[in-house]
Amino acid sequence: MALTADKEALIWKTLNETRGKIEPSEYKNYIFGIMFYKYLSEKAQNWLNGILGDETWESVWQEDAAGAAEYMQENLGYVIQPGDMFSDWKQAISADKFNIMMVSDALVRFDQGVSADAKPDFAGIFSDIDLGSTRLGANTQTRTATMMDWINLMDEIELDADADVLGDLYEYLIGMFATNSGAKAGEFYTPHQVSDIMARILTAGREEKESYTLYDPAMGSGSLLLTTASHMKNDGVRGAIKYYGQELITTTFNLARMNLMMHGVAFNDINLRNSDTLASDWPDGAVDGIDNPRMFDAVMANPPYSQKWDAENRTDDPRFKYGVAPKGKADFAFLLHCLYHLKSDGRMAIVLPHGVLFRGAAEGRIRQALLENQNISAVIGLPSNIFTNTSIPTIIMVLEKNRTNDDVLFIDASKGFEKQKNSNQLRQEDIDLIVKTFLDRQDVEKYAHVASMDEIRENDFNLNIPRYVDTFEEEEPVDLVKVSQDIEEVQADIEKEEAELLALINELAITDESKDIIETTKKLLQGASHE
Repeated sequence: MALTADKEALIWKTLNETRGKIEPSEYKNYIFGIMFYKYLSEKAQNWLNGILGDETWESVWQEDAAGAAEYMQENLGYVIQPGDMFSDWKQAISADKFNIMMVSDALVRFDQGVSADAKPDFAGIFSDIDLGSTRLGANTQTRTATMMDWINLMDEIELDADADVLGDLYEYLIGMFATNSGAKAGEFYTPHQVSDIMARILTAGREEKESYTLYDPAMGSGSLLLTTASHMKNDGVRGAIKYYGQELITTTFNLARMNLMMHGVAFNDINLRNSDTLASDWPDGAVDGIDNPRMFDAVMANPPYSQKWDAENRTDDPRFKYGVAPKGKADFAFLLHCLYHLKSDGRMAIVLPHGVLFRGAAEGRIRQALLENQNISAVIGLPSNIFTNTSIPTIIMVLEKNRTNDDVLFIDASKGFEKQKNSNQLRQEDIDLIVKTFLDRQDVEKYAHVASMDEIRENDFNLNIPRYVDTFEEEEPVDLVKVSQDIEEVQADIEKEEAELLALINELAITDESKDIIETTKKLLQGASHE
């Protein structure tokens, strides 16, 4: 079953009607949390229905709670006790016995019941749901009423545990919350159109690989990871694709964990960390002075642009062997981190501001080193105003570790978009053209150019796209004879209209009061006709 646009719009409208005074950036934590708990609850219930036979979960639990909990942990990674199911909350609401403490206690018990293997994926995942917040209500009674509204809302959506449908809804709502939560809050979201371009480039020619590792060091809500995996043949096959990611903001880290699991990714295929990527490298990088980094088949990132970072004492960090990015602009620090963790035959794609193409000093030296080592494969210029958190135009840079060619493909896709109310949106034909041009790797007039290293050296390793792709449209020559004829025709029309107006004035009955006005008007018209 597919989630239609009408259904999505109705859900968003209904969510807004139940939001009250809570800001969208905070409201999403409650809605996503309840939605995710419902998903886990229904997943557990479906699993129980398949193994219990004539028994009930309550009777099994009463007989051997420890054994029942251990068995569910082994299969699902978590435990939901009898009475803590989402359906139990609904029954309590119907019987007028519901209290918000039922939710609070269930979330505490859930956190306590996560297996050791699943701790990184589930522990603290509901920590952003503050059930004591006065934003939910001034007292327990009003907070209970608010929670009942949200539970009823999630129940009315009538979505089963179909990972595709729930995942699509989750992605849709992430985008809507990003759009409506202000510029800063939009940092956790990469528009699906951009994710799709990067994913198709990263997986091109590799779709048939039996196993694949993905890494996003600034993963936000995890959409880049999921979109990349969706283009692989073994997407959805347990164990075939391993997801790795880091995210600094805890709330966003929780979003990503929920997002992956609600798309049906098994918890033991997820390796996500709540960490500062630039300050703390992936754990199995340099250990005891020995460089032993974890390598990935594909690395993708849409990091925060030109962010300040701690650039002190970085010269010995193996990630930054090409140079240390300036402390006021971490763009190249993220890029070099990604490249460091790329397999020798891997491919990476990263979204960055245009400044990385031409800024000098340390960034210029890093750019030159990357070019001389043949790492940069392509530079793709995107339209402005396609992201929720910035209106500036951006680029996608594609890099590989061991290229045999030193040329660089430049694509100027900045003019291919559809104008929306408050933004620009890449159309499917724009996406397809970008990907096709990347794969064909040939010159396209006023759109793409494959630049040799000699050309790039002539430009002092400046990669600014207009230096390589000429999009100038020459204006048609002006026909001066035609312009002169047009002026004569306009002048003749004016004189004709003035003559008709003067004739009408002469026919008017002239009084002492109007005589001066009429004479003045005649003089003005006659004077204008002589100019």
